[in-house]
Amino acid sequence: MAPPPSPSTARVPRRRTGDLLARLGHVPGREERLRHVHVVPAREAVTEPWPAWSHPEVRAAFERRGIRAPWRHQVVAADAVRAGQHVILSTGTASGKSLAYQLPALTAVLEARGSRDQRGASVLYLSPTKALAHDQLAGLQELRTGVRATTHDGDSSREQRDWARDHAEYVLTNPDMLHRSLLPGHSRWAKFLGSLQVVVVDECHHYRGVFGAHVAQVLRRLRRVCAMYGASPTFVLLSATVAEPAESAHRLTGLDVLALTADHSPHGELTLGLWEPPLTSFAGENGAPVRRAASSETADLLADLVAEGVATLAFVRSRRGVEQVAVRAAELLGEVAPELPTQVAAYRGGYLPEERRQLEAALRAGRLTGLAATNALELGIDISGLDAVLLAGFPGTRAAMWQQIGRAGREGQDALAVLVARDDPLDTYLVAHPESLFGAPVEATVFDPDNHYVLAPHLCAAAYEAPLTEADLPLFGPSAAAAVQGLTDTGLLRRRPRGWYWTDRSRPSDVTDIRSTGGSPFQLVEGSSGRVVGTVDASSVHGTAHPGAVYLHRGESWLVGELDLEDRVATMERTDVPWTTAARETTEISIVTEREHEYWGDCRLSLGEVDVTHQVVSYLTRRQPSGEVIAETPLDLPPRDLRTIAVWWQVPDHVLDSAGLAAADLPGSAHAAEHCSIGLLPLFATCDRWDIGGVSTARHPDTGVLTVFVHDGHPGGAGFAERGYRSARRWLTATRDTIAACECDEGCPSCIQSPKCGNQNNPLDKAGATRLLDLLLDQAAR
Repeated sequence: MAPPPSPSTARVPRRRTGDLLARLGHVPGREERLRHVHVVPAREAVTEPWPAWSHPEVRAAFERRGIRAPWRHQVVAADAVRAGQHVILSTGTASGKSLAYQLPALTAVLEARGSRDQRGASVLYLSPTKALAHDQLAGLQELRTGVRATTHDGDSSREQRDWARDHAEYVLTNPDMLHRSLLPGHSRWAKFLGSLQVVVVDECHHYRGVFGAHVAQVLRRLRRVCAMYGASPTFVLLSATVAEPAESAHRLTGLDVLALTADHSPHGELTLGLWEPPLTSFAGENGAPVRRAASSETADLLADLVAEGVATLAFVRSRRGVEQVAVRAAELLGEVAPELPTQVAAYRGGYLPEERRQLEAALRAGRLTGLAATNALELGIDISGLDAVLLAGFPGTRAAMWQQIGRAGREGQDALAVLVARDDPLDTYLVAHPESLFGAPVEATVFDPDNHYVLAPHLCAAAYEAPLTEADLPLFGPSAAAAVQGLTDTGLLRRRPRGWYWTDRSRPSDVTDIRSTGGSPFQLVEGSSGRVVGTVDASSVHGTAHPGAVYLHRGESWLVGELDLEDRVATMERTDVPWTTAARETTEISIVTEREHEYWGDCRLSLGEVDVTHQVVSYLTRRQPSGEVIAETPLDLPPRDLRTIAVWWQVPDHVLDSAGLAAADLPGSAHAAEHCSIGLLPLFATCDRWDIGGVSTARHPDTGVLTVFVHDGHPGGAGFAERGYRSARRWLTATRDTIAACECDEGCPSCIQSPKCGNQNNPLDKAGATRLLDLLLDQAAR
């Protein structure tokens, strides 16, 4: 940890934040870690007069908050919404997107009120998280316009929900509650839905993959129900980081949407550093060199900045990592001054709502100087005063990276951001190729609303809400008619003269989890007391809460004793151990059908449907903080079957023979290429490496030749493998370059080793993988 000039909890003057990066990078022993510095220059504001149509009370409310004149893009967007144009506003973080829709929305509500102050117009606001909705509500309440606003979510009391339904003019909720509460109970919300004028979809880039496909269908159901009550609301979508905004918004809503991307807000200078931890003396699997963990490096930097009085938010990829960073930073700060450890805390999902609210308030008020958080704080929660952001690893997409960086400098001051590379292929590639981050647009949002596993349950839910008719089907996409016929054949829907009816007594929305394909979450229970400690998603429970797993919660270590799959409970006990655990699994794959293919010379690239069987077979125990593997323990957990979409490439024997690739080297070469390609796909598709999987074999039974598969990790696919197929040349070229450029001799986690490999990262052949990919790409160029 770098020694500060003088320990203090006072926040650093804003003018110093841009100079801190050089100071952090010149601490003895760190000289080679700062790999690249990128500077985004400051920008001046451009304003416009308030629109003549804006309601005087709304205008006065914004002026009381110090807004004398709106920025030009706010006025352009507000005018379009006022005119009934569906809009996506894609401008930078802290660019005032809220004002752009609140101005016309609040004006519409106040204008439509009757003489008895009755609800004449309503507004529905949707956000990906409850925290963001509560943050937006706080901002509305500060305006004091008299508009009746409230949240409607899982934390709301029965009385609050009833009041929202009967009296609220402005309801802030999330897609889950829209799916489970408002739409199934639409008859009780008839007055609100019948007067709905504006629907706001905030942070719309967040809706990707299977979750995005679900939300797209929920919004179509909303449009259908509103039409039943005579309403046709204007949709406003917002994102600081969405590519192809008009296309993304159309895919999400099914509507033609005007994209507004010009940003006329001011911002200070941003200094962004790419930081790579060094190789250590510790050995990982098969003796491979191991880099210092990004979480450990981030904890050091967080402690340095907090000791300097710099208000800092550190984003960490996992819940466990958040806890580790917060605890380690506090320990380091305790060596500087006894009062400093209380300046750091952790924030992540799994905390109780009141705990999250307290942490958010403490950060806003300055009682906390440093916070380690998951991406729960990535979205537009307005925490002003932050001067620096640390990213413990690339967050998976350029869009998420800029979203997280945008948490700092929201008051127009200069800001600092540091991306600390993890020990994996993607981060290694990015610190060596900064143009891939700073010279490229953000990724297009990837999701498929026509995924049968998504579409079918939403058609059932729509039929429950009101009988489906022939006229409704185009709203749900080109696959809706075939899906309805299939649901009718299986007895889930029944056709009658008025349309298709839902046949079950239960509500389809009650059994359709739009955020996860793994079902309802598992409870984490303290065995000695029966106390519920937290929850874990069903889709990831085998990997995080298996017997023997070490689970971190609020800085405390828990050891999992039993996993009850039937009752969905993991039993744990409090413990203190100097190690962590990571699950390993095996995968088998078979081709169901090939949808598309193209020939690369005599090689073949394909896209199609596959069956995948996963089984968690063991877990590794790693000593902390070094990451050294000290044990592997077998597990006996049931296999999980998945039908999904994959991209695969195959190389026939005669091509391999012509290049002199020996048969004995092929399994390790293909295996290494598979691992690295999985690590690099997030650069080309909006996904995380944990959203996808892969299988490689020197001779696959379905193709008869060497084949490498990369598949989506969700039933029916999420669009990631298809994006890999469309960008295969660039994707596999980056894969080859990453392997060839890595400084290790025989392979390491930065290039060809995978943290979830079920074969203990064996066999792996780094040199063979480079030759195999050279051969494949040479065939592609023919």
